[in-house]
Formats: sequence, structure tokens, C-alpha cells
Amino acid sequence: MADSSDAAGPTRALVIANPASGSHSPELVREVQELCSAHLRHSELHLTTAQGDATGFVRRALERSEGAPDLVVAIGGDGTVREVVQGLVGATGRAALMVVPGGTGNSGYKMLWGERPWTESLKAVLADSGAGGSARLRHLDLARLAETRNCVYLGACSGVIADALITAKGIPLRGRERYARAFTETAETYVPYPGRVVVDGRVVHEGPTVLANVGGGRHRGGRFLVLPDSLLDDGLLDVCVIGDGMTAAEVPGLTLEAAHMAHPATVYARGRTITVERTDGERLPLEHDGEYQHSIGASATFEVLPGALAAWAPADLA
Repeated sequence: MADSSDAAGPTRALVIANPASGSHSPELVREVQELCSAHLRHSELHLTTAQGDATGFVRRALERSEGAPDLVVAIGGDGTVREVVQGLVGATGRAALMVVPGGTGNSGYKMLWGERPWTESLKAVLADSGAGGSARLRHLDLARLAETRNCVYLGACSGVIADALITAKGIPLRGRERYARAFTETAETYVPYPGRVVVDGRVVHEGPTVLANVGGGRHRGGRFLVLPDSLLDDGLLDVCVIGDGMTAAEVPGLTLEAAHMAHPATVYARGRTITVERTDGERLPLEHDGEYQHSIGASATFEVLPGALAAWAPADLA
């Protein structure tokens, strides 16, 4: 992974938190704000008020003529991170992302920092960044969903993983256990859809489709290793397709340790443009970054945006 080891550390932080999140913790927000204030020249806190507010506020902050932040700290789950990323990529100013886990799956944090305590990670960015430090500024690839023009940070998935988001709404659990239960329950009765996946103009799969995951991060739901070979800055998008020959009920167990990669029902490919289709004309079940895409039609096309997002990550991230 390419880095900017000579990049100076941040000086001005914008901390974004979503108080409407089911996992919102005022104590967590206060601790993050205190750390930023102790190490940086300036720190500002914004509590979001509605869906999409984080995106708009980040863009406006970065377009200030004076006092624009060079670090945006997103506290929350994958939904909060998704909105912050949209704001960072769409703004004229430049700032880097730091994720602090405060949601359900927290895949956005795990993608960069693994299982490290967030306090250790944030302190590395605030105090030790730059040459010789334990944090580095990275430039990550994103995908753009052509149908909505939105950027995809973690990845996108059709099929059983998408439908599991709907199941999760009715499960009275918190954290990664909620999504794990939803994934398992959805998979027990899931019927594959007729699909096709095209990578740079080449058909790599056609037939019954349990899921097609495009991305992005290696994990979904914080624990399922769907894209084990994905690199975050190689200028390509990975896609994993699970088709006929593996039941949906087998997928949660196999993807915990990437055992699905050795299964003949799995197709794995890379490319710059990936199209996932439903061939019977019905709406494609699709999510990206933990948000179900209700407005998508029968197909979705993803285009790579090489190095589009500046983000802080460990110096030893592969």
C-alpha cells in the first residue's frame, strides 16, 4: 500500500458524531474531543441532526476560506462513515479521514485498524504521525456507483448480505452480534437470484447468484472475510461471486475464515469496472456501506476511483 510517510500530522480536527445512532455514546464523543483538543491546534465537534447532514457539514467545513480542518474524525458505525466519506470526496478542500468505532459492524474501522483499541489508533494519528511514527496517511481507492454517483468505501454486495440488512432491523441485539444473527437467519431461507457479473467487459459469472460483493474492505459486518485478497490502493476493484453449488446457509460459516475461496461455487476477479445484474428484470437486492439501495433497478455498475480518499491508517497496514 502506498503511503505519504513525509506528510505532516494534522493540526485542526472536525469531529462528527451521530446522536441518533443506536450505539451513540456521549462519553465516547467527549473522550475523542478531549484527545483532539489536547494534541491539536483546534478541534470542533458537530452532532448530526438528520440523514445526510454529515456529508453537507463536512463539505462546507472544507470549503471555508479560513480554519478548514485537515482531519475529519468520524465517530459511529458504517453509516456515519459512509456520509463523511461522501463529504470528503465531494469537497474542494483537502482533509484526511480517521474512523473511531461507535456503531454496529464497525467494518470501516476494522478495514484500516483491525482490532486495535481506538484510543491507541487515534493517539498514533494525533501524536505520532509523520516520518518514523506509527500512523501514516494513505490514499485509498473508492468505487463509484454509476446509478447514484455515490462513492463506495467499504464495498457493495448484492443478494443475501443485502437482504440481511432488512432482517437486522427486527433483531434486538447490538454490535456485530446483531448483523451476524441477521446474516445467519436470512441465509437459512434465501433463494438465489438469476444474475450476471461483468468485469471490464468480460462475463465472469452467469446463473443462480447467492451474492456478489464488490469492493473494498476485506470484511463485511465486521467479521465476515468475503474479500480476503483485496488491497486498498491497487487501482482495482475486487469482486467475489458465490453462485450455484453453495447454499446461502453455508455462506456465513465459510466466510468467517475465507473458506469459501476454495469452493468451486466461488468466482473471484479484479477490474476497473464491474457490473452486477439481475437477469430476470426484477430489482437487484443491493447494499453498499451498510445501506440498502432501494432505488436501484436490475443492475449496478461500479467504477474504480484510484487513490480518491486520504485516510489515516497504521504504518504497517498491508
